[in-house]
Amino acid sequence: MVHEAESELESLKEKLLIMASRAETAVNQAIKALLKRDDRLARQIKQQDNMIDQLEMEIDENAIKLLEQGARGSDLRLITMAMKIANDLERVGDEATTISRRCLDLTTEPPLAYQVDIPRMATLALQMLKDALDAFVNRDPAKARAVIPRDAEVDALNKEFHRELTGYMAQDAATITRCLNLMVIAKSLERIADHATNVAEEVVYLYEGNDIRHSGIAEKRQPAAAERQRP
Repeated sequence: MVHEAESELESLKEKLLIMASRAETAVNQAIKALLKRDDRLARQIKQQDNMIDQLEMEIDENAIKLLEQGARGSDLRLITMAMKIANDLERVGDEATTISRRCLDLTTEPPLAYQVDIPRMATLALQMLKDALDAFVNRDPAKARAVIPRDAEVDALNKEFHRELTGYMAQDAATITRCLNLMVIAKSLERIADHATNVAEEVVYLYEGNDIRHSGIAEKRQPAAAERQRP
């Protein structure tokens, strides 16, 4: 029974990593579809999202099975956090789908020149997600804590893009539809960074037992007092 539970836990971790890989691929494809104005690629992203949804259901099923077996202590915390992380990854897949839909709308109109680096926003958000998952796999809450302040850079880029696009709309009403679609895309990338932050906070809770949600950035950057006092 113990061996079976260990095997189920490993399966849970593996599915989370597969799910993360699918989510990253979906976002990268969505940004590529945007830049290349590629309708065919944009339409393929829904298939990735369906696979991500399926993995979330499998993870939930595995987790419930483990809970029914009477998981306790650190295993119980791991199972609970795995379910929360899976939910965040599923939301990332949803955001990729949102971006792909906006890409399809944008290809029906002439391209709009803009200054803010959308691929950079995507890269920053996805690197945050990757680092948060690495922290999960490597039992590294310090690395997870380091992810959290990076959300501010993505937020700043989103605000800058919003200001730029608002200026376009004020100057030329013909750009309004394109600008609104681009605003949605930028907001989706910001939300992906938010989900990466959630994962990082969940990793901190998993390995430190500290719930740092809704607390200040300065507090999140600092290891817990108990951790500092460990020999």
